[in-house]
Amino acid sequence: MRRMVKRSGLYYHAVLFLCLMAPISCSKNLTPPEGMVLIPAGEFIMGSNKVDTEGKATEFGTLKPWYLDEHPQHKVALPNYFIDKYEVTTAAYKQFVDATGSRPPENWPSGKIPPGRENYPVTSVNWYDAERYCRWAGKRLPSEAEWEKAARGTDGRDYPWGNEFDGTKANTGDAGIGDLSPVGKFEASKSPYGVYDMAGNVWEWTADWYKPYAGSDYVSENFGEKFKVIRGSSWGGMGHYAIPYFYRTSYRFYVNPEGAYPDAGIRCLKDLK
Repeated sequence: MRRMVKRSGLYYHAVLFLCLMAPISCSKNLTPPEGMVLIPAGEFIMGSNKVDTEGKATEFGTLKPWYLDEHPQHKVALPNYFIDKYEVTTAAYKQFVDATGSRPPENWPSGKIPPGRENYPVTSVNWYDAERYCRWAGKRLPSEAEWEKAARGTDGRDYPWGNEFDGTKANTGDAGIGDLSPVGKFEASKSPYGVYDMAGNVWEWTADWYKPYAGSDYVSENFGEKFKVIRGSSWGGMGHYAIPYFYRTSYRFYVNPEGAYPDAGIRCLKDLK
């Protein structure tokens, strides 16, 4: 009995010490809300120092270089936060539409979810729609940094599952589906934290404007508060195959926030209280 008491005392003092050293973590409930996962506090590697292969981006008709706007690779420290385990589904978005009287997505015939698509990611919603949905749900859109950490973890991996591209692990142009898939269908697509579909299926809106990272020497006329950043790429490929660059955890793309795209959807974040 004495040994048990002694151990309990040591455990208590160890926990107390940790809480004194990190009071913010100990004072908050780290249990994820339903349908979300915890992204633990700490540093991660953001961006990339890779060099573009000359002419390749232009050859494939992309609007910007593949790597330059990800420079320089840097470390970012973030607090604990929760992020949706899956992309927001049409069924979840329907609840928002019904509760708020908001307009349904443009690709819902007569304002109704297409039959059998209830567990598919909602698409054809612009940035403002996405932001309103997350706020209604008691959440918000993730920043680029928050999205990227949830996708790549702390080891700087290129894809949610590792450093080697495998287009069959997610809903990419190589998966042979040629359409959206239900959320969570690809088990191998999970990030180190267990977040699904952060490569492929649909692009995901972030909170951030398309701007250079601190210390970047890349200049673009598209930088500024004109375009919002989307992440993760989508099911579509170049013809019948996927271009690996687009599915990297650090890849950034920019679009008009007023646009509603058939391959762009939503994932929300929740701050700890």
